[in-house]
Amino acid sequence: MLTRKQHELLLFIHLRLSETGVSPSFDEMKDALKLKSKSGIHRLITGLEERGFIRRLPHRARALEILRMPENADRAAEGSFPGTGFAPKVIQGNFGTALPGAQVAQTSESMQLPLYGRIAAGTPIEALRDENDFVDVPATILRKGEHYALEVDGDSMVDVGILDGDTVVIQRADTAENGSIVVALIDGREVTLKRIRRKGGAIALEPANKNYETRIFPPERVKIQGQLVGLLRRY
Repeated sequence: MLTRKQHELLLFIHLRLSETGVSPSFDEMKDALKLKSKSGIHRLITGLEERGFIRRLPHRARALEILRMPENADRAAEGSFPGTGFAPKVIQGNFGTALPGAQVAQTSESMQLPLYGRIAAGTPIEALRDENDFVDVPATILRKGEHYALEVDGDSMVDVGILDGDTVVIQRADTAENGSIVVALIDGREVTLKRIRRKGGAIALEPANKNYETRIFPPERVKIQGQLVGLLRRY
């Protein structure tokens, strides 16, 4: 769900793009929303980007692309932005309507998942949990059961498209099919995101990067803590 200020900023950007084909400057956004500093605009832009409403176009100044809009945006009352005849205050409805040409999955709802922090060697999942940190994910990618999210630390899975800094969506589980990408706890203290292979009486944790080696353990040393079901990336 967007905050009121996020609604207002999204609709102001949409109005300017429709009228001129050029994104408004940060100063123009600040003045339109009656904020005191541009740092507030930076936070709003980041929030809209994280929720999949806009994206920043690389290597271009003042370049924003709107990916989707609130469903009732065109029925907003007039008068909030001086000189524009546009008022975004009374936005209602869901936010699943994608704009034509948008390269995003269409979804009518999202879910908040706990964001446990960066998955790093030497830290069990439970120790990463922060009850105050959450991330919005499309409900369509979730399966039955409990889910959580992790930030990826490192490049050991780049060959399957999982990059450093990505957020992975994990379905909590203690078993997984052979070949699945899992969160594995080794010796009760080291957590890693790898592809699991069972070979005879051993478990292999395979990276997806030729610069890293496959690690092989007896089953009693490895505990599965979840299985990968989705990935989010910020641009």
